[in-house]
Amino acid sequence: MGIFVIMAEQLVELNVTGMHCNNCAMSIHKILEKKGLQNILVSFASEEVKFSTTDGALLPQVIKDIESLGFKVVDDVNLQPTAFYEKVENKFIFCAIFTTPLLLHMLFPWHFLHNSIIQLILCLPVFIVGCLHFGKSAFSSVKNGVPNMDVLIFIGSASAFIYSLTGTIQHLGEHYLFYETCATIITLVLLGNVLEKRSVNQTTSAVKDLMKFQQVNANRIINNDIEVVNVKEVQTGDMLLVNEGDQVPVDGEILSGNALINEAMITGESIPVSKTKYDTVIGGTIVQQGNIKIMATKVGSNSVLSQIIDLMKKAQAAKPPVQKLGDKVASIFVPVVILIAMFTFAITYFATDADMQQSLMNAIAVLVISCPCAMGLATPTAVMVGLGRAAKNGILIKGGDTIEAVANTKYVLFDKTGTLTTGKFSINNIKVEDGFDIEFIRGVITAIEERSNHPIAKSLVGGLQGQLQQKVIMLTVKEEKGLGMRAEDVNGNKYFLGTAKQNTNDSFNLSLYQNHVLMAQIAIDDTIKPDAARLIAQLKKTGIIPVLLSGDKRSRCLAVAKTIGIQEVHAEMLPDDKLQMVDIYRKKGKTIMIGDGINDAPALTQADVGISMNDASHIAIQSAKVILLNTDLQSVVKFLQISRHTLLTIKQNLFWAFAYNIIAIPVAALGFLNPMVGAFAMAFSDVIVIGNSLRLKIKKIS
Repeated sequence: MGIFVIMAEQLVELNVTGMHCNNCAMSIHKILEKKGLQNILVSFASEEVKFSTTDGALLPQVIKDIESLGFKVVDDVNLQPTAFYEKVENKFIFCAIFTTPLLLHMLFPWHFLHNSIIQLILCLPVFIVGCLHFGKSAFSSVKNGVPNMDVLIFIGSASAFIYSLTGTIQHLGEHYLFYETCATIITLVLLGNVLEKRSVNQTTSAVKDLMKFQQVNANRIINNDIEVVNVKEVQTGDMLLVNEGDQVPVDGEILSGNALINEAMITGESIPVSKTKYDTVIGGTIVQQGNIKIMATKVGSNSVLSQIIDLMKKAQAAKPPVQKLGDKVASIFVPVVILIAMFTFAITYFATDADMQQSLMNAIAVLVISCPCAMGLATPTAVMVGLGRAAKNGILIKGGDTIEAVANTKYVLFDKTGTLTTGKFSINNIKVEDGFDIEFIRGVITAIEERSNHPIAKSLVGGLQGQLQQKVIMLTVKEEKGLGMRAEDVNGNKYFLGTAKQNTNDSFNLSLYQNHVLMAQIAIDDTIKPDAARLIAQLKKTGIIPVLLSGDKRSRCLAVAKTIGIQEVHAEMLPDDKLQMVDIYRKKGKTIMIGDGINDAPALTQADVGISMNDASHIAIQSAKVILLNTDLQSVVKFLQISRHTLLTIKQNLFWAFAYNIIAIPVAALGFLNPMVGAFAMAFSDVIVIGNSLRLKIKKIS
């Protein structure tokens, strides 16, 4: 008899320093895959590695394997101090001090600098730094089957150094000395690393800006005393005081006080929101006016802000399909370049009149001008900037792959209530059937709808507040998605409140039944959002066909559609009907579904891209690929524009990365480029790619 033990899956998060491009991330990803780990997420920009495992004992070996690649696992990447000699900026300054005199001997007739021993003394410290910085990484990457750019740099600089050292030992003269080539290659590539590191940090600024909102103190109330604690110490249920000008430390519910709260960091809306007793507040928002006492309801990883940050990090690591080509080429790039360099040397030396020095310089130029990193950086940097810009506009995109999915969209399907309309209803009329009392009907409606979070339910309860009604106690209340509410009172009477096709008049939206007998019909009105017509016009202008998909009555759907300019209308649709309709449209072209994220969950999941029109309190909804944290319909247009320009930037970056290498390698192989010029060009090719991505931050999009 076998004993089966089910191990709980454990999510492991590691902070890993030393990654500077996608190739680094790929090498870690590959070694974790070999170990059979699941849900692997490696972000070189945020220096994070995540994976899940059922074997906790495996962790020390995983850390050892990652560090064997030349990276370093630290407790906290933000708190861990970097040793002076480990900083790439300090390595560059050190190398530049020794490289400058080597370059000066080419410009000035200083005879002592032409001495081979002096040149060796100046070059040796730079070469040692190069061996430690590039050599270790190169060796580890080759050992693990993912050769990186450092292999090319190390081979190129080592070839120049060894050739020059041989010339020095054998006293072969100045024509055999290329110490300045070796030192310049290392120094310029380090300069490129410095600029690249600073540029990449800028691409992740949106996530880092949000993370700053988590680094605050809180005023905790204990026995009428105030103690200041770090936000990490706050627990669910704690009472906190938030004063004017303070940042709300955690998600909570207002117990007393009134305030105007700026929620721009979550929703992108600069206009402050009025909050009072029982309203919810979000950690990271700012109290612009007033003082409030709150009870902490969500802390740590459960808070809205933490979920947004986590989703953004996952989104940045999700690869669009367009990146697959770049990754495929980058994975075989280094071996191919080494072969090209060997062929260059052989052909130049044996098939032409060129001497050993010229042949070697051509081969080294091929090695140092090649740049696989540009291909690796082309997509993730653009995705990070694009997602960051979207987040600052209150648009949370859950994956970099979503950006490409938006391209060539043909249809946008809209839910009506809460999407094209405000979702704020008012009761126009209640038509009471014979034999029933209006006060009893009001009581039944309130008793049923106060158990629901649906916008219509909230509006009905709010609209009946203050009106005379009979108290009714319900034993059970159950919501049927797309239909309405079923309930049973203490006397065993059964009720249904919702849409019903037996309504005698289309002006009434809802019907109330008691034991299958019609009690009343209710007419409610919803207002169309002021920018709905403008949104539809903008979509049509770009060649996208808008479609209305609603569970409401046909007459009302047609009225809304006519007002805002939608021609295709599908009314009285249950959730299953919406699902089938999404399938039909997907067969005809790329389809986006926009809904409220509740009744539309299946349709949002089924569409090519699902967009949830929702507020931050429902951030946990996983059905949509995009969540609009504010209710402004212009966010839809902004999302489409940002996605389009991000994809365009990715294509521009990949074009540059491929074109650069396709042109540069043959030019170097033919001997038209000095290796030092090649090193300079390679060092700045990455910076050009990242710089183009950073343009997305300020670029005017339309």
